[in-house]
Formats: sequence, structure tokens, C-alpha cells
Amino acid sequence: MDAHALRRQGWTISAIARHLGRDRKTIRAYLNGEQVPGQRRQSPDAFVPFLEYCRQRLADDPHLWASTLFDEVKGLGYEGGYSTFTRALRRYQVRPHCEPCHAATGRNVAVIAHPPGEEIQFDWLELPDPPEGWGVGEHAHLLVGALAHSGRWRAVLAESEDFPHLVQALDQVVRKLGGTARRWRFDRMATVCYPSSGQVTASFAAVAKYGVGVDICPPRRGNRKGVVEKANHSAAQRWWRTVPDALSVGQAQSGIDKLAVRMDERRRTLDGLKVTVGELAAAERLLDVPVRPFPAELEVERTVSPQCLVSFDGNLYSVPPGLAGAQVRVRHRLGEDHLDIATAGRAVIARHRRAPRGAGQTVRDAGHVIALEREVLAAFSDRAPCKNKVRRPPSEAALTEAERLRGQRAAAGDPAERVVIDLSHYAAVADRLRSVPSPKEENTE
Repeated sequence: MDAHALRRQGWTISAIARHLGRDRKTIRAYLNGEQVPGQRRQSPDAFVPFLEYCRQRLADDPHLWASTLFDEVKGLGYEGGYSTFTRALRRYQVRPHCEPCHAATGRNVAVIAHPPGEEIQFDWLELPDPPEGWGVGEHAHLLVGALAHSGRWRAVLAESEDFPHLVQALDQVVRKLGGTARRWRFDRMATVCYPSSGQVTASFAAVAKYGVGVDICPPRRGNRKGVVEKANHSAAQRWWRTVPDALSVGQAQSGIDKLAVRMDERRRTLDGLKVTVGELAAAERLLDVPVRPFPAELEVERTVSPQCLVSFDGNLYSVPPGLAGAQVRVRHRLGEDHLDIATAGRAVIARHRRAPRGAGQTVRDAGHVIALEREVLAAFSDRAPCKNKVRRPPSEAALTEAERLRGQRAAAGDPAERVVIDLSHYAAVADRLRSVPSPKEENTE
């Protein structure tokens, strides 16, 4: 109001600016109506260029996590922060409403104390529709282990959920965590306990050589291991949803490892102090892991490739030639440096040193290589292809064989061979017919 009043009194824009302590451009903008007193000029919204992309992604997948979508738009050039991004999603109402997935509220929730280094929670995560090249069927399997105190988690891909693969994945998870807690918590999985009673099986009790105790969740109380359940949710939404078809098992394992390390940067408040998950985990005193894992024996079935190679744990191992397409069994005892390849009848046909998991190495036996080369060279021919426009009538040998076959048919009583044409027989029949008088002649007589 002062600027307009002074302007009506004949003051210049420069004088008004000096009197009010403002810039001349600001005074001119107010006098021209370009700005309204009390309202700041809004800067361009950095989210608007990405609005249509976010709408399309959430229309395709309404349950896509905002953090996953944020990772994608950051790669496309979005420069805002995560909180600004989620605020824009709410302001523009980008996410479609899903009534069946609306969270229930009003339940009582108990607070469970988790002392440092006391508990690791384990759980299998079934991953539907894996890439066809993995050869694992309808589901892939991911074992997730989470430290209950700090929330740090690590995960390992496995071919199945049987006992040997469980032990192998457990060993790798605790080594990725840097040690093991004093207690391991599971739900009622059949490879750990008897689901009806919750009693730990004798085979899994032997795994306690790691120096830990085993705790089983009460029936229908899966939220008792809520830390690992949350880690499962993060792995499924922020990693599995975006795994492309062309990704190998080794590359997928590297991707989940990177996500787990990145999530160590999550913020936590402990006794009024702000720390990260990684800092909390580093302060946990974990037990040392044994040098060698529990000696469970893995056995998987494989098909031999045309190059006489067998795939196992992201590597290729040779077998003797002549087995292409055959079903073989790969056996490996955890902790040992070699593996055996046996036939379906359990006859061992090859033994190799075990390459590191997911290394992509091809391990060949020199004898297998030489034998395969000899077989390939023996089957190789340098002759020109046969001509297909050549006249080749039946040979004398073929004609002789044909005559022999015709003779066999005649001896067997073929009706066509028994037909005989005798003209004298027909002539005798005709003479007898002429000698018989007609009915008219008999009447005249």
C-alpha cells in the first residue's frame, strides 16, 4: 500500500525503492501487478517433469514402493530429496487407491527388547516367476538373515529350501554379517523343527556347532520375527520387482548384496542419539563363525550340455564325452574343496576342484578335453555334400531281391498269383452250351 500511495503522490520508482529499502525491480513488479503483497513467487516444481512417468509406473504397478520409484527417477535426473519426492506423490495423488490392501489399524503391539548380539532372525523368501535361464522352476528362494538389534540384514539365493541348501545359505549369511548372534530364530519350517510341536529336529540340532541356540516362533505369531519380515519386504519390493529377465544368478546375488549394504545407511535414534544401522551393527559383539561350515551334503540334478559341461553354483564343470543330454547328479559336501559328478545310478564319472560360487569359471579335466576333441574329429567329414539330382534306377541286386519277394508271395497263396487264364476251358463251355436245345425247339417236336 505504501508503494502505491507514494506512486500516486508522484514519487519515482527509485525514490520509493530507497524509501522502502527494496530493489527497484521489486517495486516495479508490485506497481505493475506482477506480484501480490504477502505472497512469495513460487519456484518451478522439480517434480513436474517426472509426474507422467510416476503416474505410468504406479498405474502399471500400484504397489511399487516410493523408495524404488525414487531410485528410478534419480537415475533419470531428478535432483530433489526423498521427502520432497514423497510429498509430491501425495500432493498430486499419483498412487492409485487399493482398498483390499488398506492397512488395518487399532491393534495392540507389544515392544520386544532385542539386546545387541543376542538374536538373528532367519526366513525364506519365495520369489515367483524367476528368469527362465536360472532353471529353478516356478520359484527362486532367498534366505534372509537380520540382526534383531540393529536391523542389518543380508540375503543369499538358494536353489531350493531343503536341509543342505538351508545350511549352506545360513553359513553364507552369517559370514556376510561378520559373525553370528547367540540365538537363531525361525518360524516353523520343516527343515528346522517339527511344525506340529515346534521341537527342533535332530539333524538341525547338530548345526549348533556354530555355538548358538535355536528359538522357534509360537504358532501363528509370524510378527515375532518382524525384523526379518521387514527385510523380506524390502528385498521383494526394492530388488526383486526390478530384476530383468537377462540377469544371471551371480548378477542377481550381487544386486541383493548392494541393496543390503545400501540399507545400512538407514537412520535410527537410540537414547536420543541419531545413528545409522551400520553403526549399530558394528557395535554388536557377534560370535566368531567356524572356519568350515557344517558338513551337509548338497545333491542337485543337472543336464549335460552339448559341450559336455555341467552347471553348478554359477560355474561349469566337464564330464567325459558321450553324455550330452544325459541327467547327472552333482554332489558337494559343504566345507570341502571338491565336488563329484555321478550318473543317475550314482556312479562317479568326474571329480573337480570347486570354483568360488558365482565366479563364472569353466573347470575342465585335461582327459575330458582330449577325449572330446578326439570324438569330435572322428565324427568330422570333409567330403562334399551328396547330389540330390541324380538318376539311380534299382540295381541288379535290388531287382533280384524283388523277384525273391514276389516268389515268396506266390508260395504263400496270394490270390493274385493264383489267377490262370486258359482259353480252351472257355471254348469247351461254349460248345456245351451250343449242343443244348432251346425251349422253342423242344415244343415243336
